[in-house]
Amino acid sequence: MKPVFQNASALAAAALVALSLSACVVVPAQPAYYSTGPVVAVAPPAPQVEVVGVPPIVGQIWIGGFWGWESGRHVWHGGHWDNPRPGYHWVPHNWVHEGNGWRLHEGHWDRH
Repeated sequence: MKPVFQNASALAAAALVALSLSACVVVPAQPAYYSTGPVVAVAPPAPQVEVVGVPPIVGQIWIGGFWGWESGRHVWHGGHWDNPRPGYHWVPHNWVHEGNGWRLHEGHWDRH
């Protein structure tokens, strides 16, 4: 059976590749909640009533549901429990009247 690395230069090259890959930082794409949606002509319906019980994990906070705009119509996205983020507070989704239509400003975490 042959050794994986036949010489020191191959071993050094492999170590360099491993070292360079270990320094890679993967940055996730900006979440959608930082963006604003398109202006739509149809006002959003009243928010749906959501029954908020006890959090499944002590300390979690409730992120309320919202009406999103999908395929030419309003679609309800139910709320959920989430872990708080130290130094941040949740800014809820909000439909804003702009000109002759409505624009969704999506919810996001914001610094205090």
